[in-house]
Amino acid sequence: MASIDSIDAGVGGADIEHAEHMVELAATTTSDSDSISGDQITPLLAQSDKPKINIFSVAFSRRKVNKEQVARLVETDTSSFTQFMLWAWSGSRYSGLLCMALSSSIYCIMEVVADVFSAQSIPLFEIAFSRCTIILLLSFIWLRKSGQPIFGPANVRNLLVSRALIGNISLLSFVYSIQRLPLSQAIVLSFTTPIMASIAARIILHEKLKIAEIGGLACSFFGILFIFRSMLNTQGGISKSGEESGSNVHGIQHVYAILIGLFSSIAGGVTYCLVRAASKASDQPVVTVFSFGALSTPAVAVCAFAFQDFVLPQFYSFFLMVVLGILAFFAEILLARGLQLEKTSKVVNIQYLEVALSQLWGMGLSRVVPSFGRLVGCTLIFVSACFTMFLGPEKEIEQ
Repeated sequence: MASIDSIDAGVGGADIEHAEHMVELAATTTSDSDSISGDQITPLLAQSDKPKINIFSVAFSRRKVNKEQVARLVETDTSSFTQFMLWAWSGSRYSGLLCMALSSSIYCIMEVVADVFSAQSIPLFEIAFSRCTIILLLSFIWLRKSGQPIFGPANVRNLLVSRALIGNISLLSFVYSIQRLPLSQAIVLSFTTPIMASIAARIILHEKLKIAEIGGLACSFFGILFIFRSMLNTQGGISKSGEESGSNVHGIQHVYAILIGLFSSIAGGVTYCLVRAASKASDQPVVTVFSFGALSTPAVAVCAFAFQDFVLPQFYSFFLMVVLGILAFFAEILLARGLQLEKTSKVVNIQYLEVALSQLWGMGLSRVVPSFGRLVGCTLIFVSACFTMFLGPEKEIEQ
């Protein structure tokens, strides 16, 4: 606003000086008191300070990024980490894929932190409530700091409400399935979400699904099956022999839990499409994260107190929950940003990196026994991700 005002003032001053010269040519009776000195105009023409660009203000799609501003920012005295994050956020044609890779890496870090710094046992709904609350608060602060409308532009609020509602249904369904199924089965079902998202994007967003993208998704999912093959066989045998804990169900209830897990993946795939549509329409991916937190926080709180016994966390456990909640916030922001910038079927394939990285970490620390299946699975996922990066981002069509 300061620069606009100075420009307006400069134009007005020039008109006044021109008017004075016209008056002096026409008649010499104009008094000196009516003239405007240059000293009075000069302050109005002062240039305002160069605006600062940060991650809050750079939230537009890839084709709208001012590359000169990003280059000037990189040249300033900022840390290498800040330069890399700004470059990954909007300074590269691979920003969509990079944001999803960073999101998957953060989710992997969350698994490592939860595994290494294990604390007291906290119910799942209580953990989900803490993360949703932190996501809600941080996204609110982000939107306030960036000057964006809290509930998004009026033209995308229906999309935001749908995204929050379906995302909440997917979350609650996943929590139910992970409580009723063996962990490996629940994880495999949850990683059908990228496949469901690609199919939903073809139907809802009318995105073209190419053979190479289908092959990449299939390669990554086969990698998941190779990694969890031994666990699926072992836990399946335990469940049949009846030695598994009472958290797992059998018979028709087991089938019902699997169907709930598949429903969660389908709802999650539709949610990805809504996130992409709302982020592109609002030019701000954070509003999709805020809408999800605004609805999920009270819903999960009701489930936590209605279906599970509340466990008061100790200070160490509470601190760990806060750290994981902050990491989850940044992972969700980067996920939404990746969906905003890149084609759905391309960017969701990068999500499988989370499993490969966590497996490599476990084998490196001898927490997971290396096996042929795990090595083959990790290789398939890395090959698929590298192939997706090699093909590059989808070219956007200017409308």
